[in-house]
Amino acid sequence: MREAGPAATLAPGPRARPWRPRRFFHRLRSPGHWLPGRWTPPALLRSAGLRFAGLYAALFGLSALALVFFLWWDTAALLDRQVDASIHADAEGLNERWQAGGLPALIVTIRDRLVENVDDDAIYLLVDTGGHRLAGNLDRWPPGVAANDDWYELPIVRDNIRSLARVHTFDLPGGFHLLVGRDVEARVRLRHVLTDALLWALLVIAGLGGAGALLVRSVLQNTLADISRTTAAIGAGDLSRRVRIAGRGDEFDHLAETINDMLERIGRLMDGVREVSNAIAHDLRTPITRARARLEDALAHAAGDADLRAAIERAEADLDGIVAIFQAILRIAEIEAGARRSAFAAVDLAPLLADLAEFYGAVAEERGIAFASRSPARLLVAGDRDMIQQAVANLLDNALKFSPPGGEISLIGENGGDSVRIIVSDQGPGIPEAERRHVVERFYRGESARNTPGSGLGLALAVAVAQLHDGTLTLGDNAPGLRAILTLPARRAGSDV
Repeated sequence: MREAGPAATLAPGPRARPWRPRRFFHRLRSPGHWLPGRWTPPALLRSAGLRFAGLYAALFGLSALALVFFLWWDTAALLDRQVDASIHADAEGLNERWQAGGLPALIVTIRDRLVENVDDDAIYLLVDTGGHRLAGNLDRWPPGVAANDDWYELPIVRDNIRSLARVHTFDLPGGFHLLVGRDVEARVRLRHVLTDALLWALLVIAGLGGAGALLVRSVLQNTLADISRTTAAIGAGDLSRRVRIAGRGDEFDHLAETINDMLERIGRLMDGVREVSNAIAHDLRTPITRARARLEDALAHAAGDADLRAAIERAEADLDGIVAIFQAILRIAEIEAGARRSAFAAVDLAPLLADLAEFYGAVAEERGIAFASRSPARLLVAGDRDMIQQAVANLLDNALKFSPPGGEISLIGENGGDSVRIIVSDQGPGIPEAERRHVVERFYRGESARNTPGSGLGLALAVAVAQLHDGTLTLGDNAPGLRAILTLPARRAGSDV
């Protein structure tokens, strides 16, 4: 070989460019390629469906592999046990003949068994102390085999045919040696055939596992894709979209139903926020505009300090109404958030109802309205006394607001076993049945309440208090008038609250 000298170095041609690592790594910045210190897997490998499918395929493959290995091992062991049992039974029979008739009987028995061996798999060899064959179908004692009552698996030659045998050797009195065995070449071939069949079975199982994994991945992708599309549409502002329910009643359908219920609630909450915003804008615009108009009128036409003071006082009253509305909204939000549930304690509503009856009874008497009150000696509940008092006071305010002169209002407390009921009845215009589920919404004003003062938050607050205490507020017909029933769970005996 010719060696290159110093002048034989390689030089770049006219168009050759030096190798630039930056350019090289820049070309590898596609997803799934290696970067120095970082490797980003391709989108397919980041798929949750692929991971679930791979897990399914792995579990399926491992289970099938364990089953196949057990079948192979058990079958091979069964063949070996059958051979060993046959050799052991044969040796026992020959030993009995040796004990009964000595060497001649043993030789005759070996010859007879070779003649009767239909499968031609029996192997016998009886030799004397010099290793000369006395009986059997082997030419000579196999080399390396000791007659020490041991088992061997070795190649043999019978009738010029090489084969494999499993043998058991024995020492006999007088220096004789006996070899008993079976030709296991056919069993070895059968084991090889079985092994090949199991390998093919593993390939089939791997193919089925892969197909099943792809099917699982497809199902997961289709289901999750529909959920993803729906949530993306919801995020884009289309609150009408819902997850498709296949109707199979499986876990995916339950998940879809749960998501749809959540979306329904979100839709209702958004509608409620929109309605509340509109109602706040509508209800606050009037008092703010009225207060501004009064102040402007007083500024332009007030004759003196007295007129200015009167205008300011009227504007202050309007602003106090606005503040009261916001306070009611904040109180409802606080109640719905359950912020005060930790302060629940045992409350006896009987004295609370008595105090309310005394106060509202005087107000009703001034307006020419009869007031009746009835309550047992004890009405025990677990809750917040101030909140319950506010809820009942709101019901009584509504009853007074809509009761005509000469009408009657009743406040009744009842023990109902597991619950306590507070019933407020009036003889006003009542609420039509179609409107009863709406009047508990914030700022809702029925037709009969359009011309009466109020913000439409009283019943909403009462409902919030009832729900916070795991109770209910039911509105019914008092014929005439309205019958409002506030139901609260009774305090259990021995309860801490």
